[in-house]
Amino acid sequence: MAKRQKLETGVPWIELTTTAADWKRADPELLATMLGQIQLIRAFEETVLELAGAGLVHGPAHSSIGQEGGAVGSILSLRPTDGVNGSHRGHHQFLAKAITYVSGGNLDLSALVDGDMQAMLQRTLAEILGLAQGFSGGRGGSMHLQWLEAGALGTNAIVGGGAPLAAGNGWAQRYAGTDDVSINYFGDGSSQIGSVLESMNLAATWKTPAMFFIENNLYAVSTHASEASADLRFSVRGQGFSIPAWRVDGMDPLAVHLATQEALERMRAGEGPTIIEAEVYRFFHQNGPFPGSAFGYRAKTEEQEWRQRDPLLRVAAQMQELGYASEAEIAEVRNQAKQAMADAVNQLIEDDPDREGKRRITPSLWPDPSVVDTGIRSDARELESWEAKEPAEHEGAWTDTKFVEAVAKVMDRRMETDDRIVVLGEDVHKLGGGTNGATKGLAQKYGAGRVVGTPISENAFFGFATGAALDGRIRPVVEFMYPDFMWVAADQVFNQAGKARHMFGDNTAVPLVLRTKVAMGSGYGSQHLMDPAGIFATQAGWRIVAASNAADYVGLLNAAVALDDPVLVIEHMDLYGKGDRVPEGELDYIIPPGSAAVRRSGADVTVLTYLSMVDRTLEALDEVDIDAEVIDLRWLDRASLDWETIGESIKKTNAVLIVEQGARGSSYGSWLADEIQRRFFDWLDQPVERVTGGEASPSISQVLERAAIAGTEEVVAGLERVRSAMGGDR
Repeated sequence: MAKRQKLETGVPWIELTTTAADWKRADPELLATMLGQIQLIRAFEETVLELAGAGLVHGPAHSSIGQEGGAVGSILSLRPTDGVNGSHRGHHQFLAKAITYVSGGNLDLSALVDGDMQAMLQRTLAEILGLAQGFSGGRGGSMHLQWLEAGALGTNAIVGGGAPLAAGNGWAQRYAGTDDVSINYFGDGSSQIGSVLESMNLAATWKTPAMFFIENNLYAVSTHASEASADLRFSVRGQGFSIPAWRVDGMDPLAVHLATQEALERMRAGEGPTIIEAEVYRFFHQNGPFPGSAFGYRAKTEEQEWRQRDPLLRVAAQMQELGYASEAEIAEVRNQAKQAMADAVNQLIEDDPDREGKRRITPSLWPDPSVVDTGIRSDARELESWEAKEPAEHEGAWTDTKFVEAVAKVMDRRMETDDRIVVLGEDVHKLGGGTNGATKGLAQKYGAGRVVGTPISENAFFGFATGAALDGRIRPVVEFMYPDFMWVAADQVFNQAGKARHMFGDNTAVPLVLRTKVAMGSGYGSQHLMDPAGIFATQAGWRIVAASNAADYVGLLNAAVALDDPVLVIEHMDLYGKGDRVPEGELDYIIPPGSAAVRRSGADVTVLTYLSMVDRTLEALDEVDIDAEVIDLRWLDRASLDWETIGESIKKTNAVLIVEQGARGSSYGSWLADEIQRRFFDWLDQPVERVTGGEASPSISQVLERAAIAGTEEVVAGLERVRSAMGGDR
């Protein structure tokens, strides 16, 4: 018979409960602050539900009533420099951090709300109502609350989406040499989501001071946790990642506080991440002012049982029992909180003169509609201190190099001059510079702290990079080995990094570079070969660069790293081994946004192209009798395209051919063609012509792969189509 041995993980997993002695030992000021915070949050949430019921909240009102104990217990002793972020149900988390910041960590129950506290409550309510005076100018609303000054990193409407960002903030805290920490709040539903589990693994691997705080309220919208997971002990997830965990009654704020102190001690000592699971209960439905029983998925008896465990009642009862506050004094605390919210409402809401007995948002408080598209990206003034240089005009000496060697050389130069730059990605620290040599020599020169090999976990490590970029003490340069891998990180790439600046009211920069390579022609098949330009061009917030030669790459990469925006840097395997050259010297010039290059002048047709197809187009023109003007776009996104150069050429030629290599459906040219006909329709004598690959992604077979992508032959055919539309030879 086989020998069997019961195994133990050796990772602490603790259930912490309080006793009467714990409450007696607790600092009276701590308990008073708990009571004051919960009262303020409760009054705030009741006000939001009242306004929602009156139709004055546009969008959802995800109440946290009943769940305040977890947020308050874990936050009220944090430093302003500790970061927190939360979920779509995040009012209590944001308010606990903001109240702690404004009050300095202690509340006087006899004077609960001073001028600064009143202003904060009003700004928060204004944000939820979508008003200009809100923290993000009304753009974030209920689900995206951010106040960086207070350490509130931003709540998140994507379930589990905030975990990589908070952990990335913790990574930046550690990189900066502090003992500050970050906390990510999420629910039972997120405990099964890849972003959370990947972040736990990466945080543990990198000893990141991040806490994963699980608010287990037992329900998604109406689905019970038992229908979503076979194991309802959500904090047990930490065992698989060597992360110690605590389970506590989240309706007991003191238990949460004590568990948090133990977890903070570990994190501040550099021992890595922690998990706290707090069992809480939302007293209302997923959204709005009705209980869950009104929708049939919860029993009234269940709701009543949890109501009796209300954290507000728990703290109030303990304070009375210990003689710290009378019933009348506690009632007065509630009156102060309610009056503060009434005052905030009166500043934002007025009687509706057109509807008797109804109220409306004061019209003058709405944001100006003209700002709707401002703050999507920086204004690029951060590039003003750099020397803009056109490599083709360089008159000095040149250094011969291969394209891929130039990639490594310019990255070396940037890391040499800015110690905030950290390179991360799969295998970037191994194999003599990653799988293609693009990071050659960097790991040996700068060490593991700045050239960071990652697990195969794009969603997590790109999210970490985004969180760190939002913090600002790291300027990450991330490598995706192949662009197709962006799909497994799409939430972090598009919902988080791309939207953060605009969504939070242009309050934060996102200095982040994503490098990747197009590998068409290499035989890697449908899931490794895409050109990502067309997908990223549709996503507001992202800038895109694509160089066709090494000297341009230097200037474009320098600009990308210097910008306070997320920038996609597309490379091409066809160019990596190409003999090339760069200006001799320190490689400190930029090619700024709005800088296309005319590679060949002509009068018959404007050819717009990028990457390796620039060379293919020039080759094709040797075979066709047509006077084409070839423009190497270099910057591809809507805001960074050189519309002036493009427009001048179109007004001269009256015809456009867009040349790219990849699949037709996800192509960059489809977007660009639409934009061109909208801007320059009056100057076009024929429809915009395009050269692309086929409909399907390239496959493994060498013959089928060649048939699926565009090359010199397809460019020749495209030029012939343009000439034919002109009426033959010209």
